[in-house]
Amino acid sequence: MEAADYEVLSVREQLFHNRVRECIISVLLFATLYILCHIFLTRFKRPAEFTTVDDEDATVNKIALELCTFTLAVALGAVLLLPFSIISNEVLLSLPQNYYIQWLNGSLIHGLWNLVFLFSNLSLIFLMPFAYFFTESEGFAGSRKGVLGRVYETVVMLILLTLLVLGIVWVASAIVDNNKASRESLYDFWEYYLPYLYSCISFLGVLLLLVCTPLGLARMFSVTGKLLVKPRLLEDLEEQLNCSAFEEAALTRRLCNPTSCWLPLDMELLHRQVLALQTQRVLLEKRWKASAWQRNLGYPLAMLCLLVLTGLSVLLVAIHILELLIDETAMPRGIQDASLGQVSFSKLGSFGAIIQVVLIFYLMVSSVVGFYSSPLFWSLRPRWHDTAMTQIIGNCVCLLVLSSALPVFSRTLGLTRFDLLGDFGRFNWLGNFYIVFLYNAAFAGLTTLCLVKTFTAAVRAELIRAFGLDRLPLPVSGFPRASRKNQHQ
Repeated sequence: MEAADYEVLSVREQLFHNRVRECIISVLLFATLYILCHIFLTRFKRPAEFTTVDDEDATVNKIALELCTFTLAVALGAVLLLPFSIISNEVLLSLPQNYYIQWLNGSLIHGLWNLVFLFSNLSLIFLMPFAYFFTESEGFAGSRKGVLGRVYETVVMLILLTLLVLGIVWVASAIVDNNKASRESLYDFWEYYLPYLYSCISFLGVLLLLVCTPLGLARMFSVTGKLLVKPRLLEDLEEQLNCSAFEEAALTRRLCNPTSCWLPLDMELLHRQVLALQTQRVLLEKRWKASAWQRNLGYPLAMLCLLVLTGLSVLLVAIHILELLIDETAMPRGIQDASLGQVSFSKLGSFGAIIQVVLIFYLMVSSVVGFYSSPLFWSLRPRWHDTAMTQIIGNCVCLLVLSSALPVFSRTLGLTRFDLLGDFGRFNWLGNFYIVFLYNAAFAGLTTLCLVKTFTAAVRAELIRAFGLDRLPLPVSGFPRASRKNQHQ
């Protein structure tokens, strides 16, 4: 063989080894996410649904739980996708010739983006509908009972749902773009239909993030206040402990002497209330035993960090709005070749990249908090060891929609300059200037409005409670005034 043939063989062998290495890394990453999500879901599932007398129902719920675990792992991977890419670029930029990070390259990052896109489509369009119909199915009438009968019914329902969604997408395509070529492109199921359908789902996810994130940014202050110990000026734990002890003693007395009251008592309800009060009293005692550093330093620092992160997010969005007006490169776009390690995606270098990653995680957490705080999705909130299987499926679908829209959401708001890779950048609405500009303006306006309203109301209420003005018979702003009839009496 000639030298050229040996060179071609060595290049092919190197490419093969690179592909194998990327596959192993991807499998290890996904396996780690899958294990973490499985442990997380087992903490919320209802044990009675998996230990029923009917082995068929238990088997169906176990299969549905594994599908939900897969979907939640994909959602977590979508959340980590953009931060991992930004950090990888900075690492390659700082250590370009390091032997131990040669496995970290643009091909691996691009492959991870494509895998997340593929698994997101698979989960949203097939796995989650299959899991829901599978748990609700009972088998066709006249057929043999068993898991296989439920599978047949679920497959039929899934085919009918696919035809229905295909028809809806076809009609939507005809309304939006009445072009023969665009409608014929939908015949290509893999190259056009799935990306177009996922583009619609991603657009809905971005709109959902637009609503939930400002609400969550405002709610983060109250949620953090409940988790941390407040200074004594803002919280009287001794009074709360005394009230909890008195309520627990009163309910315990009712449980011990149920015949002393002439009203019929619900003993099970009273028992649950006593357990809840005992749990609350234990938490209050732990908060009471907190050190002075935790009380006087932890809470102010946490509030200051939240305020800085929220203000920085609004500031970056405002700067991005100005950039959209004067610079065309500020528009989000997609690229097919991930050339990492050449230039930093932040003007502040590695420090700016770390800020971008922190802001992306912060906005994702805020969006989840705002999602579960919304009255529309309040019923979906999972409960510890008491979440039904259908509710777990609904939560996994919603979290996947939010997380898969996070890269597009972050790039649209200008939180990072890292361009969207793979099919994430093929969404048609990303190139519309008016949609991107109005989206940024709406996010900045809604976030500012929610923060001003929530922060001023919370500070006013805390100061009133701290000085004891809420217990005085005075008409204080923010509290209901007494009626004239009661005043005369």
